[in-house]
This record gives sequence, C-alpha cells and structure tokens, in this order.
Amino acid sequence: MFLKEDCFRLGSVARIHGYKGEVSIFLDVNDPREYKELESVFVEIDGKLIPFFLEHLYLRNKGFAVAKFETIDSDKKANMLLKCGLYLPKDLLPEKEDDDFYHFEIENFKVIDDRLGEIGIVKQVLDISNNPIIQIDQNGSEILIPKQNEFIKEIDWDEETIYVSTPKGLIEMYLGEEE
Repeated sequence: MFLKEDCFRLGSVARIHGYKGEVSIFLDVNDPREYKELESVFVEIDGKLIPFFLEHLYLRNKGFAVAKFETIDSDKKANMLLKCGLYLPKDLLPEKEDDDFYHFEIENFKVIDDRLGEIGIVKQVLDISNNPIIQIDQNGSEILIPKQNEFIKEIDWDEETIYVSTPKGLIEMYLGEEE
C-alpha cells in the first residue's frame, strides 16, 4: 500500500466527460506530456490512495486530459471520483536538470529576499499559461513572484529555504507598502 507522503500529486478529476464513465482530469504538473503513457494512478478516496488502471488517456489543452478508468463504466460511477486527487509514486517522476525542480518540492519552503529578509512561506507554484508563479503566504497576505532564474538565487534543500532577489517594489506592491 502506498502512503501519500511517498507519492506526488499528479492532478485531480475535474468533471465528467460524456456518459460512459470518462472523466476530464487536470494534470497539475510541469509538463503533462510526460504522463501521456500512464497505465495507472492512485485516486485519493476518503483519505486513502486507491489504485485505478487506465483504459486510455488523451491529452487536451492547458493541462487537461480525458481519461477512462477500467472499472468506471457510467457517469454515476465517474461522479464518485469528482474532485478526487490523483497521485503517483515519487520514483515515477521524470529526471529534472540540476537547476530545475518540481513545483510541489518547494511547497512550505521559507522565502528570503536579499533586500527585505524573510517574506513568507511558499503555498504552491501556480502554472498560469506556462508562466509559473510562486505563491507565497506572508501572514495571510499573498505575494506572487515569477518562477524565473533571474529572481531565484539559491535553493537550500536542507534548510527548506529559497533565496530570491526581486525588483524593488514587487513585494511592497502586495503588502501595500510605500517604496
């Protein structure tokens, strides 16, 4: 049995597609094309990861795909999977280059700006039109920083800290502070 901490979140079941059990899934990953040959996934149901085998998976636009699970043959059965998370074991992650990382890997990391010091904790990386943005929580206020090499100076994996250098005014704009 796989535990959630041994897996990464692949995406979720977004909606029913047709009436024969197909579902539209959102692949919340850096490159959905890396997962087009999937044979199975874990679906989170009531806090447990349940394996489901795929009959087919067709990639669509903007991270969406149409999937058909082997045991799901009606919209009634498919409806039970709506909004459920999809997971895969971490060892199935494709290799990344040295300076790149998977978005989920930096969640809950502390962010330190070279001018302003600690600015908050990474909530998630939003991939908006293939323009990833790091979403940071700073005591309830949201700060968004583009995930670009020019802003990310270093990631300390042991200390779970990201060091950034942002343009003057970017962070202050989110906090409502004057320059």
